[in-house]
Amino acid sequence: MSELVGYVLSGLVTGAVFAVMASGLTLSYAATGVFNFAHGAVGFLSALVFFELNVGLGWPAWASGLFAVAVFSPLLGHLLHRVMFRGLAQAGETAQIVGTVGLTIALPALGLLAVDLVAEPLGLPRADATSLPRGLGPYPAIAYTLGGVHLDSDQLITFAFAVLAAAGLWAFMRHTPYGLRMRASVDRRGLATLRGIDADASSALAWTLGSALAGLAGVLAVSTLGLDSTAFTVMLFVSATAAVFGRLRSIPWTFAAGLGLGVVQNLVAGYADFAEDVTGLRTAVPVILLFAGLILLNRSGERVAGSAAEDAPPPDHLADLPPWRRRLPWAVALVALLAWTLTRPADDFWVGVVAHGLVLALIFCSFTVVTGIGGMVNLAQASFAAMAALTCGWAFSSGLPLPVAILLGVLGATAAGVLVALPALRLGGRILTLATLALALLADQVLFQIDAFSNGTIGWPLPALGLGLADTTDPRVRVVLLLALIGLVGLLVRNLERSASGRAILAVRSAPAAATTSGISAPRTKIMIFALASGIAGLGGVLFAISKGSVTATDLPAFTGFVWLAVVVLQGVRRIGGAVLGGLIAAVFPELLAGWHVSAHVGAILFGTGGMILARHPDGVLAQMAEARHRRRHRTRDRTRGPRLERVAVRPEAPAREDVVASVPQDTPGGALFTLENVVAGYGDVTVLRGVDLAVRPGEVVALLGANGAGKSTTCAAAAGDLPLTAGRVTLDGADVTSWPAYRRARGGVLLAPEGRGVFPGLTVEENLRTWLDDPGPVYERLPQLARRRGLAAGALSGGEQQLLTLAPALVRPPRVLIADEPSLGLAPLVVGQVFEVFAELRERGVALLLVEEKAVSVLEIADTVAFMRLGRITWTGPRAQVDGARLTAAYLGVS
Repeated sequence: MSELVGYVLSGLVTGAVFAVMASGLTLSYAATGVFNFAHGAVGFLSALVFFELNVGLGWPAWASGLFAVAVFSPLLGHLLHRVMFRGLAQAGETAQIVGTVGLTIALPALGLLAVDLVAEPLGLPRADATSLPRGLGPYPAIAYTLGGVHLDSDQLITFAFAVLAAAGLWAFMRHTPYGLRMRASVDRRGLATLRGIDADASSALAWTLGSALAGLAGVLAVSTLGLDSTAFTVMLFVSATAAVFGRLRSIPWTFAAGLGLGVVQNLVAGYADFAEDVTGLRTAVPVILLFAGLILLNRSGERVAGSAAEDAPPPDHLADLPPWRRRLPWAVALVALLAWTLTRPADDFWVGVVAHGLVLALIFCSFTVVTGIGGMVNLAQASFAAMAALTCGWAFSSGLPLPVAILLGVLGATAAGVLVALPALRLGGRILTLATLALALLADQVLFQIDAFSNGTIGWPLPALGLGLADTTDPRVRVVLLLALIGLVGLLVRNLERSASGRAILAVRSAPAAATTSGISAPRTKIMIFALASGIAGLGGVLFAISKGSVTATDLPAFTGFVWLAVVVLQGVRRIGGAVLGGLIAAVFPELLAGWHVSAHVGAILFGTGGMILARHPDGVLAQMAEARHRRRHRTRDRTRGPRLERVAVRPEAPAREDVVASVPQDTPGGALFTLENVVAGYGDVTVLRGVDLAVRPGEVVALLGANGAGKSTTCAAAAGDLPLTAGRVTLDGADVTSWPAYRRARGGVLLAPEGRGVFPGLTVEENLRTWLDDPGPVYERLPQLARRRGLAAGALSGGEQQLLTLAPALVRPPRVLIADEPSLGLAPLVVGQVFEVFAELRERGVALLLVEEKAVSVLEIADTVAFMRLGRITWTGPRAQVDGARLTAAYLGVS
């Protein structure tokens, strides 16, 4: 019994570190939508600071830990938010993954380089995996015996700090205004800004707290893990298992899952005798649980085509060039590379480096297929390459001819790709990314550790591939062969994009439901993408092993695929050229740094910098180069055509049509509190509003009417600051507020009740009210039905109750301007009457109201002024008394 208790208690200590790390990961993801793969790197940097202060400068352990956790980590999190994460929040998932992967590599390198530079002047110890850091407790640790269970002071301190951190974080999130704002931003970020919450500030706070938790986990774990940055990255993925079981939203569930994970891992290690028969199974427990949690708990209810699908395809800046001009740079580069290669001797070092880079480029082409075309981020590509290489080595050693062994290796990788594709049928986005990484780690820790398959640490020898007059022992032959294979893969990808299968892939990626209704099989399409990509990766893996002369289970670890994806995306994952450029850079750049006697940390730091750049230019280097060429051509063209004409902004005029009532030009009414003046706005390249003028006085109700698609909701968004203007301006009490973001306009008194329901469905009724009111008591007095439901989640209320909850705060703390977009949508007539009674009361209290309605009858009963909108223009504005049936039919319905 004491043995079992010992396993449980020590498991709780280990799980406490997982729980703290996972809580920070959940907090930052829930508040910002960015899954921070660099969370473990932040923990490593904090542990490094703790070690240098404690061991190097002789600070007490408590002071070193306090500085690392309470000062350094939060400042680092805030800095990363300002420099990188704020931009990544608006980028696609691929850019988010690659940007944080870049930080995973760059942050530890930056810390270690800084230590290397100052170690000698300051007398600090060098930091590496052999360093022996101390814990937060006394040194040496004090041993305790509790009921026959042996624990030490570091273990007790670890558990105590973890529990305190969890309790403090729960109290902060549940019982402080800052926590409420953060949870509101998580629930509906757009609505939060319309309630006066600065979502960017909430995100900054989330990154600050998340980094502090990562720092705490790093300091608590450093005495066990040492200063090994890879170990901290592994701890991140183990902790991600707990975050997944908390659905990446619930911190209490995440913390409990972290504790449970530590206990289960210990119990399996101590009691699961069957695990002894399967190499690596005991250490793979967190990975197995991660994959199971992803499959069982995170079935995507939304987009399931993949991560990159959110990214709009980049504009083709070379579309105006003839085909020969588009291909000329690549043709010149190919000829130059071949000429250089064939003029070098067979034993030239750099030819071998280029050959290695082209092997990587062939593997990287698989990312172009699965991520660039298919829109799915797959982190198992390195495992597919390893699978093919090991299968080829096993088959050749079994006596099969080399060509047959190569074919079996590629087929083995393709089969593995089909198996990995099965989770893709029900998962999408970051969840699919984590699932593929979990499978890759499982292959690394279990499958590739089977001696019969990998031949232990010796591996499988492979001979050179004979090609008649030469073989692949000559690196020049490898270069020519690989260029030919990459050309064939490029031709295959090009034909795929132009084929019916390519159109099916794009359809499934963009709109899975619409693709299915069109008769396209989404499962078959996804399986085809994974099979093709894994086959290409497998061919590259086999050639990697043949070039090396042998293959072992450790040649292509799972984390290699992590870095490979980042390299390809930085260059341009949608193009084969990006894969080629990425492969050459991955091989040549480290050798250049070594030749220049530059620290290897510099390359990792530059790579991380590339990830930060990606946050601003998510389409990669090739897209940026194409855009630069496009701009240069247009500047040259403009110079040859003479001086450019000045562009004069002219307000768009409505076309003369008999079925549109002529606009009645009016001067801005005197005493207007809120105005829109010649507003032009839209979405991307689509202009929706074409010179809208509106004015609302205090205590006046202006009804904005029009058919679907007229631009009414866009007008509301532009008025509230939720949509930037292309031209025109918005004023509040005479002050120009055009540049004010939505949260600042809300704080200034402009409140938008958006179309649908303006509530936070994940917050309770009382929490919804507190986002606008300090004390919701007066609301409960006016609306007792809300008082009875104060502890209920707002998403569980009826439609009418949700609309009343949206408008109720305005009765207690009236805004200066209330904009209501379709307030009667989907409501019963009795509830519609209650809603309009609220509007009438607010008008009596001097609030300026702009009501947008598709149904005219109810709003015309309380309107003072009516404006009709059609195709983004105000076609008529006038007093309510001048609105008759004929005018309503002509202007509102657009018929004569």
